[in-house]
Amino acid sequence: MALQSTRILDARWHLFLQVAQAGSVSGAAVALDMPASVVSRTIALLESDAGARLFRRTGRGVVLTEFGAQVLPRIQALMREAEQLADDMRTRSGLPMGDVRVGMLPSTVGVLAGPLFTEARRRWPEVRLHLTEGASGQLEEWLGQGRLDMATLLRETDTPDDATEPVLARLHLNLVMPRQHPLAGRKTVSFDELAGLPLVLPSDPHPLRARLVKLARDRGVALTCALEADSIRLQHQMVASGGGVAITAGTLDAPLARQLAVVRIARPTLTRAVVLAETAQRPSTLATRSVAALLRTLAPGVLRLHG
Repeated sequence: MALQSTRILDARWHLFLQVAQAGSVSGAAVALDMPASVVSRTIALLESDAGARLFRRTGRGVVLTEFGAQVLPRIQALMREAEQLADDMRTRSGLPMGDVRVGMLPSTVGVLAGPLFTEARRRWPEVRLHLTEGASGQLEEWLGQGRLDMATLLRETDTPDDATEPVLARLHLNLVMPRQHPLAGRKTVSFDELAGLPLVLPSDPHPLRARLVKLARDRGVALTCALEADSIRLQHQMVASGGGVAITAGTLDAPLARQLAVVRIARPTLTRAVVLAETAQRPSTLATRSVAALLRTLAPGVLRLHG
């Protein structure tokens, strides 16, 4: 059985970190898949051993006490060191093993999750992948909290590839509309033709919306927001229900592909970059480095094919 960091460091401190991250006992219990009563009792025992309260209970959950806030960064540092030591001991054979937590954008799950899982399992049977789906902003927040080792994120700028956030693919922005829409038979549509169309847009603040609003202002185009929806999947659902047209990148879910048409936006051509970001809150292990390298190999081909 693989060595775990919680066997090096008292497992109760891992639970402490989970409660601090979730901001509630119940949230930590869900994340850890254990009864809330066990979490609460374990924290109480930990506080008894520490000789001071770590959390203060509120109507909405828990917050760190002054003592808890002082302890938190030191426990986080110890946990990272314990995880690194555990990985060094596990992988002395040179084979990747252990848990790797990967966050994926909804637009990449359908084409990337399967190939990643299949190839990782074939190459490294001892690596356990934990895949999570979320919007770009949500995934970025989880990376900052150390809940994920890496994630695919969206970037709106046309900046060149960055070593810290390698670009996996650049996806064209398209106008998504019902198949009976007058523009549905076109190959391309200019940005200026978006004027007056009922748009389904992400709500403020959102990087894509800010980009579209700025471009419209620069070009003197009046955009009309008919409906706000923050996920691409929800935007497509609203379009299928007659809510308007959407500006998105990537592929349509299979059930909606028969109802919706996709026309590329040109003049100017607009793209979004899919990048791979890694957390600074967790140690870099042989397993995480191997999975990241595999993602950098797999993703460009499948994303360009479907983007």
